[in-house]
Amino acid sequence: MASSSLFFLTLFILTLISAVTACPPSDRAALLAFKDALTEPYLGIFQTWTGNDCCQGWYGLSCDPNTHRVTDINLRGESQDLIFQKLQRTGYMTGNISPEICKLTGLSTLVVADWKAISGEIPSCISSSLSSLRILDLTGNQISGDIPSDIGKLRRLTVLSLGDNAISGKIPKSIVNLAGLKHLDLSNNQISGELPWNFGNLRMLSRALLSRNELTGSIPKSVFKMNRLADLDLSMNRITGSIPVQLGKMKVLSTLKLDGNSMSGQIPSKLLSNSGMGILNLSRNGFEGAIPDVFGVRTYFMALDLSHNNLTGKIPGSLSSVRFVGHLDLSHNHLCGTIPIGSPFDHLDAASFSDNDCLCGNPLKSCVSTYISMSDTLLHQNGVFLTVGLIRESSYPPIC
Repeated sequence: MASSSLFFLTLFILTLISAVTACPPSDRAALLAFKDALTEPYLGIFQTWTGNDCCQGWYGLSCDPNTHRVTDINLRGESQDLIFQKLQRTGYMTGNISPEICKLTGLSTLVVADWKAISGEIPSCISSSLSSLRILDLTGNQISGDIPSDIGKLRRLTVLSLGDNAISGKIPKSIVNLAGLKHLDLSNNQISGELPWNFGNLRMLSRALLSRNELTGSIPKSVFKMNRLADLDLSMNRITGSIPVQLGKMKVLSTLKLDGNSMSGQIPSKLLSNSGMGILNLSRNGFEGAIPDVFGVRTYFMALDLSHNNLTGKIPGSLSSVRFVGHLDLSHNHLCGTIPIGSPFDHLDAASFSDNDCLCGNPLKSCVSTYISMSDTLLHQNGVFLTVGLIRESSYPPIC
């Protein structure tokens, strides 16, 4: 009799402990509503979302060890987890993100990324309800609509990744209130309008990936206050104006991509002499003037692309003294003169210099043959019929 009573007492205590340590019923209900709005037909990740305790064995979830509230939802459609490796496929999911997610007020991480077909809009309640959110990553879906206008209320946010979706509208003005934001990815969407004039208030930002949108206007001057910015990508937009000189003075900035815009003016010399700059792409714009001859022994470019502009003059001789240039493209400009010899020019092919006005030398035609050919053309154009053989060979570069 005593042993039977002890058994039931132990069972009661274990049941009580289990009830105390399980996630709250409200969190469980919100998760099930979130699941019901989505369809994942191949991997079966939601088949693990069973039982009363969502803190135990539910795929992609983590809970606070003290409060047992759900703190992290981490669902990536491209993962190295065994469930993906076993089926040898990436994830695919349809449906939308239910506003019920906003009832998980303890969330610090919300990642629902790379599922390819999740659609609908970002629940507007996220900004007002999930005040503890630090990471919001919805990359790689088909999410549409605007970014919530009050996104700036998420004061603890450090990562905002919404790239590779169908998001439209403008960048909310409140985004500059995200004082702790370090990573911003809005690339490959349909976002229009100008960057906020006080975009530079994001002082902690290290990466700003805004390419392949419909952004207009010029680069705001406030960007120069972003002392931690290492990567700025505004490529494939409709940005106008010139390159602010101050961009070349940003000590941490190592990647700058402005290609595929409608920018003009001259290339600031500080931008090319900045020894910290490793990737610079200014191609497919309307930049003009000479390429500043300011390269030095500390210059280290993994990629330097100035192609498809209106640049004139010679290729700077100082490029021969640089420490390293991996990829160099000066094609489709109006450059003239002799291509310098030595590194990095000895490993480049003709495509790097093609479609200029009168460049010559390796890997293009020799300057002697180019000069004779041009001289012959000029003589015929002036009605003077002389043979090429009468023209004295010269080692001088062609004159444009």
